[in-house]
Amino acid sequence: MTETRWVRDGVTAGLIAYAAVIVFYTAFDLLAGRGALFTVNLLGQGLFRGVHDPAILQFPIAVDMSVVFWYNLVHLVLSLCIGLFVLRLVEQTYRTPGRAGLMTGLILTGFAVTIAVVGRITEPMRELVPWWSIVVANAAASACSGYYLLLRRPGLWRRMIG
Repeated sequence: MTETRWVRDGVTAGLIAYAAVIVFYTAFDLLAGRGALFTVNLLGQGLFRGVHDPAILQFPIAVDMSVVFWYNLVHLVLSLCIGLFVLRLVEQTYRTPGRAGLMTGLILTGFAVTIAVVGRITEPMRELVPWWSIVVANAAASACSGYYLLLRRPGLWRRMIG
């Protein structure tokens, strides 16, 4: 795998994962009868404004476009970093096929750690950001970006599960 290819695929996988989470939470919010930016605004309020008291969630929270922007920027950067990290692990399976099981284990561990970290950060908002939504959003991100990678690299599935 060339240096340019894995970086390009890592960035693309990160963008796909980012978009999948956005689509999931937009649908989640609309189906719950809230505005499309409700969860992103809530997470941004928690991250940048220190809104962690669950009692405040009983009142309407105005959408603050600056926290929506900054939260999305943080989410995008983290998604790109994860995409690049995963592709770096995939690259290792091409260089050292005997380590495919380890690389797959690291990717799965990263999935679980991401869910745990997001779950911990959103604990005060659990009523509005339930565990199942965190798991589904991350699973959608992984499935969509994984599908892209499987299309780009025929045989990758066999290589990773070895």
